[in-house]
Amino acid sequence: MKPLHLIPDDVNVPFLKFRKIFYIVSLVMVLASVGMFFTKGLNFGIDFRGGILVEIKTDGPADVGALRDNLGSLGLGDVSIQEFGEPDDVLIQLQRQDGDEKAQMAALAAVTKALGDDVTIRRSELVGPKVGDELKEAGIYSVAISLLLIMVYIWFRFEWQFAVASVVALLHDVLITIGFFVITGVQFDLATLAAILTVAGYSINDTVVVFDRIREYLRKFRKMEITDLLDLSINSTLSRTTMTSFTTLLALIALFAFGGEAIRGFTMALIFGIVVGTYSSICVASPLLVVLRLKRKIPEGEEETQEAGA
Repeated sequence: MKPLHLIPDDVNVPFLKFRKIFYIVSLVMVLASVGMFFTKGLNFGIDFRGGILVEIKTDGPADVGALRDNLGSLGLGDVSIQEFGEPDDVLIQLQRQDGDEKAQMAALAAVTKALGDDVTIRRSELVGPKVGDELKEAGIYSVAISLLLIMVYIWFRFEWQFAVASVVALLHDVLITIGFFVITGVQFDLATLAAILTVAGYSINDTVVVFDRIREYLRKFRKMEITDLLDLSINSTLSRTTMTSFTTLLALIALFAFGGEAIRGFTMALIFGIVVGTYSSICVASPLLVVLRLKRKIPEGEEETQEAGA
């Protein structure tokens, strides 16, 4: 029985021929993501912006409208109420109240009293603005340090051109994934940030596989044009790359459909990020090596192979 391949092993797509189109598409998506981030901004969850969060379970399907009217009359400012997976599971979010922790506890007590005894409070959380700002700062640092360490690793293992190309591709993935959350308005919280870091790790894994093949072919095909060699490298790993992404997406789609609201943002980030990461490994990272003028380093005394079939 032959192994399953989404793409034939002998595929020969001239990716480098369309590299300028890939550059333009990627640049437009990145600039759009950055522009929307600074104009519209992310829908930060309570982890980052601070406030009060209460998850409740009602006796039967929740009447969200009645709950909104009931809690809105308390004069606690903006109140967000939404179903959280099941019809009887509701998530309530309130803006941070003026004052210290006592003011937050008083607001939480008022909400609990207004809800009455007909609901079960599953969890309640208070997040101060200082904690939210610290988490934002920590999130930025975690992404920046991750990219820096990845660049150092790739530089140590390959050449500087590979390191720069891999980090540019990773920045491309991270920024476009953030842009996706700006467009959709899906809540951005710590779980989503963890998903973005996971996407970065997944993407660099695909990129390193292609880079390994490029390095192998640089030694093997000494007189082949760099663009032809890069095409050959991408195509020879294309079946593996697409199959890995496909099987991972199957699991993530199942989690998105049946995993509940609690991990929906996390799975959305992973699904979108893996698609973008697969694209960048094929269409961004490797073609950038041409821009960075990748050159062969031929050890003295080694014979040159002139043809791909040699």
